[in-house]
Amino acid sequence: MNTENQVLGLIKLSDYIKAFLAKKPEDHNEDDSDIELLLKRSEIENPWFTIDNQKFALQQWTDLLTEENIKNWLGNYSISKISKRVGLILAGNIPLVGFHDVISVILANHIPVIKLSSKDKYMIPFLLKKWNEFSNENVAFEFVEKLENFDAVIATGSNNTARYLEYYFKNHLNIIRKNRTSVAVLKGDETDEELQFLAKDIFQYFGLGCRNVTRIFIPQDFVIDRLFENFLGFQDIINHNKYANNYDYNRAVYLLNQDKFWDNNFVMLKEDDKLFSPLSVINFSRYESLDDVKRFIAENEENIQCVVAKEELGMNAIPFGEAQNPGLDTYADNVDTMKFLELV
Repeated sequence: MNTENQVLGLIKLSDYIKAFLAKKPEDHNEDDSDIELLLKRSEIENPWFTIDNQKFALQQWTDLLTEENIKNWLGNYSISKISKRVGLILAGNIPLVGFHDVISVILANHIPVIKLSSKDKYMIPFLLKKWNEFSNENVAFEFVEKLENFDAVIATGSNNTARYLEYYFKNHLNIIRKNRTSVAVLKGDETDEELQFLAKDIFQYFGLGCRNVTRIFIPQDFVIDRLFENFLGFQDIINHNKYANNYDYNRAVYLLNQDKFWDNNFVMLKEDDKLFSPLSVINFSRYESLDDVKRFIAENEENIQCVVAKEELGMNAIPFGEAQNPGLDTYADNVDTMKFLELV
């Protein structure tokens, strides 16, 4: 394999997608029809994958896949001289969530043996086909229904599925990923703009990603209404049928159980210590000491993907609004995929 050709092809792929996204729908030509068809087909088969969310994911990748970013990223690793087969069991909770694993395996000079998620089965094959074309046929990959004949595996599943995967792949070099979520910590003096950015971290992709915030820590005197006021930019989310069904169901359960919750007709806030919250619900808790918050985060580190907060709080936090903008060197479950691939 030729890594240089692969990188050049990846940059051309990024430019190709960027050009498509920059056009207005009425300006699309025959060359754009393949992407348009895939976007529509993906949304029809998986309504969570709205065209807007798919385009958002594609835009994030075009922003990442620059020559500078790719070379800076790869410069931290040694590329294998011998190609091995690396099985990939991809997730499908948000669009293109498995693409980072695919890129990592290929650029590490290995061959991804890919089991796609049934929820996200169109765009990744399309992108790989185009990448291969732009790389002078230098990108090797394989799609399978069942993993066989592989040297290592990277698999993503629920906590229950992970136990099965850990047993099934116990004799192979592996990364097995489980459920994770993200939290936000408010100091109390956040501006309206910062809280509106926080709304992006909560509602992007309907809250289905591991980088979506599902739990907020707030000071004792923080006024809850400030959150609702600054979440209004996402009020149209309730018009999505599947999200609305979750909202109606969870609201009915809380009412039947006579649980205390705050409601603004498209999202509910519930005072709850749980990290994970049901879709359409955000858990929150009030704190007296930031040390208590830091202790909780440290104790639950294996379940937290990222922390959103002001940098001054000293929690290795991501700025408000940036949770869904990970870099190439940001890895799921905080396990360095490229370092793992050096061992294959």
